[in-house]
Amino acid sequence: MTAAAHADRVFITGASSGIGAALAREYAARGATLGLVARRGEVLDALVASLPHPERHCRYALDVQDHEALAAAARDFLAHAGGADIVIASAGISHGTLTERPEDLAVFESVFATNVNATVATFAPFIGPMKAQGGRRRLVAIGSVAGVRGMRGAGAYCASKAAVHAYCESLRLELKSSGIRVVTIAPGYIDTPMTRNNRFPMPFLMPAERFAASAVRAIARGDSYRVLPWQMGAVAKLLRALPNGLFDLLFARAPTKPRKETA
Repeated sequence: MTAAAHADRVFITGASSGIGAALAREYAARGATLGLVARRGEVLDALVASLPHPERHCRYALDVQDHEALAAAARDFLAHAGGADIVIASAGISHGTLTERPEDLAVFESVFATNVNATVATFAPFIGPMKAQGGRRRLVAIGSVAGVRGMRGAGAYCASKAAVHAYCESLRLELKSSGIRVVTIAPGYIDTPMTRNNRFPMPFLMPAERFAASAVRAIARGDSYRVLPWQMGAVAKLLRALPNGLFDLLFARAPTKPRKETA
């Protein structure tokens, strides 16, 4: 049995599709007890029914922007499972935005509410109980290589993921002496419903199932920061090292993400 298989009480937001669903399937295959959060209850029901030992898992149909409902789900899962070993804040949204368009301010706020504020709200109810329980414990945020440099037309998404990365660094220092490991997983291009809306080439596109298996190993090790796939890690380091002038020259005309149509 692998080290990851012992971390068997796992709470995952954004679990109905994409990366969250792939992580749920991977952990369920390893015998974990899951708490799964997403807005679409019927999709969660179908996911749970497809997992090994569906009776073992809890599903919570809620919006992660509803912090009271999220805290109530955390309390219920802690009571049901007797604790939590891994908490994964995977809920995320992505829309193209243009600051010059006034209607996009609401989109910025929604992206930050889901990608940043909900990550904090996901972790907060678990920290006290996890400190008390001891053992191997992980708080995991799903960041993105988009948080390494800002890209044209993606200000909300890039800034939100950069904020997630910085927040997790702060949290890692805060919890250093507690034994709780804070893990940031930064996906590159993963084959999910979110990335299928992209209208540009996606190098090193990784199947969600393969991403989940690699992520589970990184989480088990307690890696502080891991880019997946590894090739995108090399690209991210190169992008971060580029002088601003060269970066601007290379990416000023890059394709943009589709904007969200607003009324």
